[in-house]
Amino acid sequence: MMDGNGRWAAQRSLPRTAGHKAAEAAVIDVIEAARAAGIQWLSLFAFSTENWRRPGVEVEFLMRLVQRTIRKHAMALHARGIRCRFLGALDRIPPSLARDIADLVTLTRANTGMTLTVAFDHGGRGDIVTAARSLIRNRVPPEEVTEESFAGHLPHPDTPDVDLVIRTSGEQRISNFMLWQVAYAEWMFPQVLWPDFRAAHLWECLHAYRRRERRFGGVQVRTATGKG
Repeated sequence: MMDGNGRWAAQRSLPRTAGHKAAEAAVIDVIEAARAAGIQWLSLFAFSTENWRRPGVEVEFLMRLVQRTIRKHAMALHARGIRCRFLGALDRIPPSLARDIADLVTLTRANTGMTLTVAFDHGGRGDIVTAARSLIRNRVPPEEVTEESFAGHLPHPDTPDVDLVIRTSGEQRISNFMLWQVAYAEWMFPQVLWPDFRAAHLWECLHAYRRRERRFGGVQVRTATGKG
């Protein structure tokens, strides 16, 4: 969850748009670091359904910035074997941006190196509503609605449950992000603002994650040797 662009800019007496622009370097660095770490699924929360409430000038800048970033890095992402997908409605964004997104998705569709999902105009509650509507449209009997079948009606149903969520800038909120998929995720809240987040910060989070015990509601069972 890429948070802190506005505060990064404010600390430097710059407009908020400067923070968004500076965030591009963090995005590319983290993608490269995740790929080097062997991460198969990486999701970036770029724009929420609630972000439409921001000033129009800022929203327009974000749309142009995302479009420029796609055009600048599309071929490099493809060359690295990264499959790019977008999670969100995408029906409210500028048509030219929607076309560039569709072109990037098509270009990288067959890649198998890593799946990069960009949550753009995304809201976790909206995804759950989408799944419920799909179940109703398909006339799935109530007794056949299980967690597994429900998940199968979410957008991009092949996306695995999230293992680790990193929210930069120290904020500790879910903010409507992939609500179904993060049910058992581990959370980390590094104090660094997103434009300053780099590969070293990602590695720190990964090392901390590997030291955590994940019980999924159960308890740790000790063996006869005393090891869990």
